[in-house]
Amino acid sequence: MLRYLLTSLLFTGVLASCAPAQQGSRTVTVTPMLIKVSAAARGAALTVQGRYLGGPATGQVRLGATEDGKGGYVLPASAVRSWTDSEIVLTIPADAPVGGSWLFVEVAGKQSTGLPYSVQQ
Repeated sequence: MLRYLLTSLLFTGVLASCAPAQQGSRTVTVTPMLIKVSAAARGAALTVQGRYLGGPATGQVRLGATEDGKGGYVLPASAVRSWTDSEIVLTIPADAPVGGSWLFVEVAGKQSTGLPYSVQQ
């Protein structure tokens, strides 16, 4: 009986040592991906559709950036009407730069794929 108990404890210890170590953070970091952007002029609603878009607490939308996501105009938080993990609806501010460029979403420091976009007057 003692032999059975010791063998069971030893076997349990070996199995436990093979289990993967638990990490402190269980958050998954993925690159936000833009799929579609609606056309809009200053003062109108803009809809951005994608995946892994996070939320307004950790994200921001950048218009007028270069193709690699540099520069541009970060839309103020007050422009956001709604924000889910798959869709952002916001109002293009009256002072947003007019013309063609790229649109990006940044979530928790990770930049999305970009889409070409043009702000109309």
